[in-house]
Amino acid sequence: MAVPFRRTSKTAKRQRRTHFKLQVPGMVSCPNCGEMKLAHRVCKECGTYKGKEVVSK
Repeated sequence: MAVPFRRTSKTAKRQRRTHFKLQVPGMVSCPNCGEMKLAHRVCKECGTYKGKEVVSK
């Protein structure tokens, strides 16, 4: 099995890992109640989607 000739420096390791991070989900405000919700999902607070009531609360 091949073994690296030189040790990977901290800087090189961290530069490689710059894209390895959590992503924030796409949040938008509900046009009906103004609460933050995931895009393309039914609002958990008022139960509307695209201006229509889908879930009655």
